[in-house]
Amino acid sequence: MKRESASLSRRYHAALRRHLKRGQSPGLHAANGLGRQAVTLGLGTLDMAGIHERALIKLVVPGDSPATRAATVQRAGIFFAQAVTPIEQTHRAAHETNFHLGQINDALRQRTVDLVLSNRQLKQEIARRRLAEESLRKSEQHYGQLLEQSRHMQERLRLLSRQLLSAQEEERKKISRELHDVIAQTLMSISVRLATLKRQAALNTKGLDRSIVRTQELVKHSVNIVNRFARELRPRVLDDLGLIPALHTLMKHFRTETGIRVSLSAFAAVEQVNGDKRTVLYRVAQEALTNIARHAQASQAEVKIQKLDGAVCMIIKDDGKGFQEERMLHAKKSKRLGLLGMRERLEMVGGNFTVTSAPGKGTTILVQVPLIDRAAGGEKPR
Repeated sequence: MKRESASLSRRYHAALRRHLKRGQSPGLHAANGLGRQAVTLGLGTLDMAGIHERALIKLVVPGDSPATRAATVQRAGIFFAQAVTPIEQTHRAAHETNFHLGQINDALRQRTVDLVLSNRQLKQEIARRRLAEESLRKSEQHYGQLLEQSRHMQERLRLLSRQLLSAQEEERKKISRELHDVIAQTLMSISVRLATLKRQAALNTKGLDRSIVRTQELVKHSVNIVNRFARELRPRVLDDLGLIPALHTLMKHFRTETGIRVSLSAFAAVEQVNGDKRTVLYRVAQEALTNIARHAQASQAEVKIQKLDGAVCMIIKDDGKGFQEERMLHAKKSKRLGLLGMRERLEMVGGNFTVTSAPGKGTTILVQVPLIDRAAGGEKPR
């Protein structure tokens, strides 16, 4: 460092001497270069002042006049001012840089404080969110358990509903047989005995004969009522002859009681499906005709039974007033029980049904029942 400082001092002395001899411009340019070299060496203004003083002492001639010495000192001062200009500029830039650095440091400190506060708030928010997520997870588990319990309860309710329908069907079959085999035969026995009594009393009184005739008519009417009651509960013809004869009988009585024309078309192989499915088809048709008589205000209806893609397809149509399906979905329970009963009966045998209706366009019920039980390898119909 001392060697480099001494070298700079020598170059300064030479450049100052040239400046004093040659003129201002070349020397000032050299002075600026020497100042930049001093900045590179890390020298300050005082260091350059010392170098300038030593060089000036060597260059001032003792024999010069005071005016000459003053002019020399003045020109040397201009050289020195130009030499220290880079140092002053560097110091000014350093000062400005330090000032800006101070401002940046202050901003960084404030930013650090803000970040600490933000981190603290973020940690608190993370903790709150973790608590909320944990609470949500527990709630999801709780609601999942409730949903699973609801599904189990719904399945149990559906099972109970099916069992109820099955028990109801068995009870109807039992009541039908009791009415037909016991009550109807008893009433017929009464009628026979009254006929015998009529013959025996023919010789005694005419009033007794008239009373017996009326009694016979009453008994006959009672027998008809019992037979109709038994037919509505469980038609014997469904068990004895099959689905198609049972539907013919149902529609014959339907026309007689309502005046609505109804037609039936079916394929004979439908009688080969099992008894439960035939019963379901009969009950759905019975319920559909009952709804037509009560609500449709129709003049005619038709029932078609077809074989379609491994399934029995039954279509029941009427030309009545129809209804809006959305209103039926939100109707009172009493108005939906018929449709719910149909759905439950069909689900018991793996079937399904759809209802299509619109105001003024009648109603169509489409029923599908698989020909082969799924337990035996069949599939649910499309």
